[in-house]
Amino acid sequence: MKSHREELWFEVRQRRQLINITPDVERALAKSGIREGLCLVNAMHISASVFINDDERGLHADFERWLEKLAPEEPHAQYAHNVGEDNADAHLKRTIMGREVVVAVTAGRLDFGPWEQIFYGEFDGLRRKRVLVKIIGE
Repeated sequence: MKSHREELWFEVRQRRQLINITPDVERALAKSGIREGLCLVNAMHISASVFINDDERGLHADFERWLEKLAPEEPHAQYAHNVGEDNADAHLKRTIMGREVVVAVTAGRLDFGPWEQIFYGEFDGLRRKRVLVKIIGE
């Protein structure tokens, strides 16, 4: 069995942002040479997420509104974690949206259902962040 490890780096210029990373993961898969196996993609930061969904602007706006209702950023003082920090909401949003995804690799391609794409969800940006891609198989 072969394995391939790669890090994707992002300069996130706002506090919250959703980034479609499917093309980046597909490039990593092509580099790996793996034709059958599994591809793990996970956020390497406790205030960020990796998830699969549709790449549709209205849905992304719905995610933003929904997450703000569940874990509003302000007031910062509402969170016990925010002593000297202001990102407790980002930790909660990450827990809701998930840490990683695993996608089957079939015939050298990510084996998605209709409309599925991989997203990096940043909830405490304004700095450089990374995602791990680990592909195993033959």
